Amino acid sequence: MGKKIGFIGCGNMGGAMMQGILDSGMCLPQEMITSDQSEAVLASRKEALGVQTTTDNQAVTAFADIVFLSVKPQFYEPVIAEIKDTVKEQQIIVTIAPGKTLAWLREQFGKEVKIIRTMPNTPAMVKAGMMGMCANEQVTEDEMSLVREICGGFSETEVIPEHLMDVVTAVSGSSPAYVFLFIEAMADAAVAGGMPRMQAYKFAAQAVMGSAKMVLETGKHPGELKDMVCSPAGTTIQAVRVLEEKGMRSAVMEAMMKCLDISRKM
Repeated sequence: MGKKIGFIGCGNMGGAMMQGILDSGMCLPQEMITSDQSEAVLASRKEALGVQTTTDNQAVTAFADIVFLSVKPQFYEPVIAEIKDTVKEQQIIVTIAPGKTLAWLREQFGKEVKIIRTMPNTPAMVKAGMMGMCANEQVTEDEMSLVREICGGFSETEVIPEHLMDVVTAVSGSSPAYVFLFIEAMADAAVAGGMPRMQAYKFAAQAVMGSAKMVLETGKHPGELKDMVCSPAGTTIQAVRVLEEKGMRSAVMEAMMKCLDISRKM
């Protein structure tokens, strides 16, 4: 590919993204650099991935053509203040922070910078992520396509208008936590029914994964797929009746709307 890639911050999310990019062959280890405040984290990444490491964020912007800001949202302002004078016109900055708009980012840099705003999620750690993306006017279609291809090593990607980025936070960025709760609850019920704990987790998790795959691969409406499982006078429709009685749909929608509200205020 020939593009050098940098990561400022290499925690769980940054590390997962780096691993996916390297495994895809889009970048060689010697073409990637990462910075972090923790020497221990850097040593771990260097040993596992073979990439260049540094505690100097400016060294990342000096080296890389594409720079991922993979730090927590509360650290964006000081990190950008540190690197903004070393960011070059041709560089692409990729952000992953909820609530940090393109306008806010432009204000922090104090100059025109190529910025792609994204929202990944933790399934990127197993190369099954979902990522929403939008860009400012300085980013060309070819540059966006390139970054989408790079991110394809760990995630599915969709380009969306910026006003939907907070929705992405609610529907995919935060939603693995909702799904984990659901899996845990199903496993608890299986344990209550007599199934060993680890076996219960496997049954529940595989059922969720397989169901999601059916939605993605069959193209059928989730309601139609649900109806296929609900036999007349059967067990499943009774379980669905209880979930409806307990307000499962409403609870999920209210949780997501709360998540959306908080994201918009960040």
